[in-house]
Amino acid sequence: MASQLPVPGALKNWFVAHCVIDLLFAVPLMFFPETFLEVLEWPYFDPLSVRIAAAALAGIGLESYLGRNASREAYLGMLRLKIIWSFCATAGILLAMWSVPAPKPAVGWLLVAVFAGFHILWLYWRRHLLHT
Repeated sequence: MASQLPVPGALKNWFVAHCVIDLLFAVPLMFFPETFLEVLEWPYFDPLSVRIAAAALAGIGLESYLGRNASREAYLGMLRLKIIWSFCATAGILLAMWSVPAPKPAVGWLLVAVFAGFHILWLYWRRHLLHT
């Protein structure tokens, strides 16, 4: 039965990497948002919005690590959340990029690429788990 098959080690590794990447952004966004955004050359700063984004990154990233040894069914649920989150984050960043005046901050396009890349990755793995 497919639900009893083990979760591939590569997917577990992606979950750990996802945690590290999320926390690399979440911690400075939570505690040093203005400085971190200045380093990224993002010219806009709203402390509430930035810290809500940091909380989402931390929560989803930490669940990636804490859930890395979960069942296949749990992975399917976590992947569904990651698919929704990465799609919405990509769309939100694109909307932000379209609404800011030129020149557009380069980090915005980088973030679009990162979230879109994760979206494709999570879609792949969810499909893989459902069909193996």
